[in-house]
Amino acid sequence: MEPVIIVILLAVIEVVVFGMRAGLSRGRADLKAPAVIGNEEFERHFRVHYNTIEQMVVFVPGIWFFGQYVSVHWAAGLGLLFVVGRAIYAISYVKDPETRGAGMILSMLPCWVLVLGALAGATWSLILV
Repeated sequence: MEPVIIVILLAVIEVVVFGMRAGLSRGRADLKAPAVIGNEEFERHFRVHYNTIEQMVVFVPGIWFFGQYVSVHWAAGLGLLFVVGRAIYAISYVKDPETRGAGMILSMLPCWVLVLGALAGATWSLILV
């Protein structure tokens, strides 16, 4: 499961980086906490960070159980696609939110493949017992 663990940790690092970028943007805008509106650049960084946290709730169990029941290497590959997709999403969304589509698809699709594949693999495992 080491490849899966490595990819999960890369995704966690990515979330931390997105959070740091949101924090730096907050500082540049001189936007005092707890405000989350008032500066468009900060709001974009904030949304990237928050949306990625939301995706992690689906991604982490999906990749873990897919790796357990289907394939470690496929899980890691799909996980890397998720990480790259989130990076593309972040760059696109901060530049122009209307261009976030490709990054969103490249991160959401692997999540659903991981979750549905894990569900199928766990179900199949249960049936074979």
